[in-house]
Formats: sequence, structure tokens, C-alpha cells
Amino acid sequence: MFSRDKLINMGTSAKQLFGSTRKSRIVSYSALVLAVCAFGAAGVAPMAPDAADLPVKTVALELALPDLQSQIAAHQEAPEYYVREEKVRAGDSLATLLKRLGVDDAAAAEFIKTDHAAYQVLQLKPGKQVQAQTDTDGQLQWLRTTLGNGRDAASNLMIQRAGDGFTAKQTPAALEKRVEMRSGEIRSSLFAATDLALIPDNVATQIVDMFSTDIDFASDLRRGDHFNVVYETFWQGGEYIRAGRVLAAEFVNGGRPYQAVWFDEPGSSQGGGYFGFDGKSLKKAFLKSPLEFSRISSGFSMRKHPISGKWKAHKGVDFAAVTGTPIRAAADGVVQYVGAQGGYGNVVEIKHWGNYSTAYAHMSRFASGIRKGMKINQGELIGYVGSTGWSTGPHLHYEFRVSNVARDPMAVDMPTTQPLAGANLQRFRSVASDMLHRFALLNPAGTDTRLAAIK
Repeated sequence: MFSRDKLINMGTSAKQLFGSTRKSRIVSYSALVLAVCAFGAAGVAPMAPDAADLPVKTVALELALPDLQSQIAAHQEAPEYYVREEKVRAGDSLATLLKRLGVDDAAAAEFIKTDHAAYQVLQLKPGKQVQAQTDTDGQLQWLRTTLGNGRDAASNLMIQRAGDGFTAKQTPAALEKRVEMRSGEIRSSLFAATDLALIPDNVATQIVDMFSTDIDFASDLRRGDHFNVVYETFWQGGEYIRAGRVLAAEFVNGGRPYQAVWFDEPGSSQGGGYFGFDGKSLKKAFLKSPLEFSRISSGFSMRKHPISGKWKAHKGVDFAAVTGTPIRAAADGVVQYVGAQGGYGNVVEIKHWGNYSTAYAHMSRFASGIRKGMKINQGELIGYVGSTGWSTGPHLHYEFRVSNVARDPMAVDMPTTQPLAGANLQRFRSVASDMLHRFALLNPAGTDTRLAAIK
């Protein structure tokens, strides 16, 4: 039997137990109802109408079919033109050139012959490209080509039909600059070697100018001498127009190498100059020879005079050359005398700095405009080889004087200008390094010492 107090306690525990369970059930039911409501809200949200229920509008357009017959007729009525390109050949006349271009137009031929600008077509050198447009009857519509002598600025010539006549117009050419590299070996002469290496003549001439203070290209060359050269070329529309400046050159003469690099030097009157890879200028005070190509026929020594027959000192150097060969000033200076002078014949005397002077005798004629008192630059034309005065044949008598006393120009050690320094030397080293790498591509052997020279 349970006592009353025990029953009361048991009742209280049951009440607490059932009360707690009921509370839990209420909380659980409430959560379930909220979840069902949320699901129901999501389930009854309105959906977009089906695409099939959207209104559809039909559009009908009537397209006109092309009239093929009218198109064919229009095409047949339109004029047809033809463009041809030809190169000028040796021995070409205007008639033969126009024929190859498909031009059958007497009026155009007559215009080219009589118009001052158009007439230059007749003066084109072999290898020059010419383009022309004609109609089906061969009537010229336009003709164009590029003009230039390989030295001056190039221009484009356009001859164009204008009504019943033609017009001719020249415009500056838009040229593309490239850099080319060549090498060659001397077998007979420099120009023969450069021709074989496909090097333009004006590049060969620049090589002579670059090394003329060290090499006499008429007498010093040896079979087996070789050279590398880097130079500019200018092109338009894939056509070679002309060669530009030599950027670097290397000439090995008798086993001795000579190198030169063009450097744009700020403040220079010529815009720059040629330097060795060590930064020293190649421009010496005096040229080794006033003639580009010649041979020494009589040196600085005692000799029997060819006219008087007496033995006497020959106070100069004679350079044998054909009449008309250009004579260049050996150094910068001022013209001191121009005219005839006894046995010297036609002579030019130039006073240089300090106590130096030079004389050039037996000239056939003087350069145009040369006169006493004018300033002259090294390498500038002063006259032409001849046989005036006491001379038995065409040659140049060249005298080099110090304080008016004749000295042997072949034996005097000529000074050079100041070498590069500071910021200019640093810029030069960058330029020289690039040129050395180009030489290495032409001739990989023997470049290490030159690389060391610019470090």
C-alpha cells in the first residue's frame, strides 16, 4: 500500500513528465505546420505562361528576284582594264617598252616624247620597273615608275590620261629603309669584287673613301684580300631604289685588318663620321692619295728629269692616271693659288692649318667655282688630271709641304682627330657592338679581338 504522501509525489512526477512531453509535442507540431505553409506558398507561386500560348504574328514580304540579264548586260558594257609590269631592258626604245606593256596608243607615245617630265621614261636605266594600265584597245590609262640616279632623293612619276590628253606629275617617293650585309674577296680589283658580291658601285666608292688614308686601292691591294660591309638600301613596293650610307666595313689588306663604323656624332658638321672599334676617328689630317684610283709613277727621290735630262730632286709624288681623272683635296684648308705656274702647268695650292700646305700640278682643268681664298674640305673636287706644263704624259704631281719645304707624303705620319669620350663613347659602343655581331654572321672567325676592343 502506498502512503498518501508517496502517492502525491508520484502524481507530481507524472504531471511534470506529461507536461514536458506535451510541450515538446506542441513545439514539434508548430514547426511542422510552419514548414508545410512555407512549402505550400512555394508550390502555389504563379508560373510564366507557356510559349505556345504567346500571340504569333505572320509577316509576308514579296522579294523581287534579281534581273540576271540586266546584270550581265551592265557587266558587258563596263570598260575592262589591264595592268602590266615590265622591267626596262638594255637597248629598249620607247616603242619596245610600250609594246611589252600592252600599250598601243600613238597619242600617249607622243606625249611621253614631248613632255618635259614624261620624257624621263626614255632615260630609265635597265632593270627599272614600269607599270601601265590599258583598256581592251591598248589605250593608255596611266603609266608609273620611280625616278632616281641612286644618289639623290627618289621620286614617283605618274603619267595619266586626262580627257583627250595626258598629264605627268612627280611626287616624292615613300621609301622603306633596309640594312644589308655583304662580303667579298679581291681577285683583281675592288670593283670587280664588289660586282661579284652584288654590291652597288656607290657603296664600293664609300669603302674607298673610308680607308683611303690607310690603303691605296690602286697599288696596295693583294689577291686574297677580303672585306665585309653593312650598308643601307632603300626600297619602294618591293623594288630596289638605291643604296645609302655604309654603316660599317671591314677590309683585310695584306693580312692587316681595317675596320670602320659610322657614328652619328652630335655637333659634327657632317652629322657624324667613321670610327674604329676603339672609338678613334678614322679621319686623318691628309688623304694618302688625292686620286681614288691611280698608281705612283714617280716617287719622292732623286731622278733624271724626263725633259731636261738632268738629275735633280723630285720634290713630290707623281700619280699616273688618265686625263680627266678627278683630283681631291688632301685635307681641309683654304685655296691659296689657282692658275698656271711655269713647269707646273695648271696648279692649285692649298694652305692647311699650322705650317702645312699642298700643291696639285699639271691639271687639265680646274673644278667649277674654285677660286683663291675659298674654304675647301677634305676630299672635295678641285680639278682634273692632265698634262700641262713640263709633263710628258697625263699624271698628277702632288707635293706635301711643311713650312714650304717639300716632304714625302707617303712617309709622313698623319695625325687623326680626337677620339670619342664620355657619353658619346658609351653610345658608340652600343652601335659598334651591333655591327660586330653582323660581321660575325658574315665571317664568324676572328671577331673576338674586335669585341674586346670596344669593352
